[in-house]
Amino acid sequence: MQLYQSNQIKIYNSLTSKKEIFKPINEGHIGMYVCGPTVYSNVHLGNVRTFMSFDMVFRYLRHLDYKVRYVRNITDAGHLENDADAGEDKITKKARLEQIEPMEVVQRYTVDFHNVLRTFNFLPPSIEPTATGHIIEQIELISKIIKNGFAYEVNGSVYFDVHKFNETNDYGKLSKRKLDDLIHNTRTLDGQSDKKNPQDFALWKKAEPQHIMRWPSPWSDGFPGWHLECTAMSTKYLGEQFDIHGGGMDLKFPHHECEIAQNEAAIGVSPVNYWMHANMLELNGQRMSKSTGNTVNPDELLSGNNSFFSKAYSPSVIRFFVAQSSYRSVLDLTDDGLLASEKGFYRLMDAVNLIDGLKVSATSSIDIPAWKQKCYDAMNDDFNSPILIAHLFEAAKYINQIKEGQETISVDDLNLLKETINSFVFDVLGLENVTKSDSGTDKLSGAVDVLIRLRQDARANKDFAMSDKIRDELAEVGIQLKDGKDGTTFSVN
Repeated sequence: MQLYQSNQIKIYNSLTSKKEIFKPINEGHIGMYVCGPTVYSNVHLGNVRTFMSFDMVFRYLRHLDYKVRYVRNITDAGHLENDADAGEDKITKKARLEQIEPMEVVQRYTVDFHNVLRTFNFLPPSIEPTATGHIIEQIELISKIIKNGFAYEVNGSVYFDVHKFNETNDYGKLSKRKLDDLIHNTRTLDGQSDKKNPQDFALWKKAEPQHIMRWPSPWSDGFPGWHLECTAMSTKYLGEQFDIHGGGMDLKFPHHECEIAQNEAAIGVSPVNYWMHANMLELNGQRMSKSTGNTVNPDELLSGNNSFFSKAYSPSVIRFFVAQSSYRSVLDLTDDGLLASEKGFYRLMDAVNLIDGLKVSATSSIDIPAWKQKCYDAMNDDFNSPILIAHLFEAAKYINQIKEGQETISVDDLNLLKETINSFVFDVLGLENVTKSDSGTDKLSGAVDVLIRLRQDARANKDFAMSDKIRDELAEVGIQLKDGKDGTTFSVN
């Protein structure tokens, strides 16, 4: 029997605003799509929190023996500055400012994204498609929407007709917005737009002469709208209907709402059975914002080189901190919170490392199978990692009591305890076994990882002088870098 057959999951479905029993379309198989980053800048901690939440979901589903196809895209074209249909493409703007090719921008920040996620012990997705790699699929999707009467072409650009769509469908059902309210709260067009209505959104934009990123289409040389890529790629790899679609809460409207509309307009069915949204990350009680300076990036948090936190924190401590809050809750990143999580993390690791040395008895004074079931019950309840962690601390208490002779455990229960703890701590939560006595080494590892990423960025930008300088100066202080097919590692002489 597979584990999923004895574990019934409930997922909070944003579409229905309630927890629902999860039933995959195909038994034993799950298709999951998560909106990935727009690679025009370094990945920020809010992104990391979202992707970390879905990494945990992915890990747990795999732990239950589901065969999961996890698709997470890379947006490397078409995402305009204000997330709508005006302004400049974010990647093109970055390329213009730095006087480099747009694909150099894409390469630099895709490398950064992968390095950050690797540092935090993420599992890679099954497929990581790019928007530019699926232009043909997006053009075909637009053609279907036009053919079905839900889009129109004006001066080489194509727009989705939201009003026409809403006559037979429900635009706004995910975000719980009504089109009449959207109309009331939207300014009238100033006569400079090609849209019929302000609520319409671009499926294809005609490129201005200065626009670098452009592709031929039946309508013009141009580029796809931002919302279109996810519809094209999710359905290509997961089918016209699939199980789970995830992303940040900020994507619910308009991005995910537009995805639903595009799929229903082109194919006639709603694409996703369970919509999941991870909530926002705040910094010291306020929204993270580059414009106000209330922001810290992953490298700064890992190295301690920032003005917000008293020390550097290891990747596993940060993962543990994130897991102590539900993915649907706003999470406030504070120094006090991280310090408390660090203490709890090391306490848990100390207990885990005592297991092999515990003395076994003929019988157990603790009901280990019942404790194990509570761990599964927590994760089966919409991936409730805070309750899971509470049960793991309960096990840590048991372990210390057994060590002190206050409780007893049989050999079978000891093996069950060890197997369950290892599964949830390392396989599901994605933590790494770092103890407090290793913290100095862990800090060194975090600092060197930062330098390795800076060196990789330098190499990606063809700044080989800086790349060599980082390698050589590390060597001078006894840290040797070794480049291999799986990345760069280091050793201390």
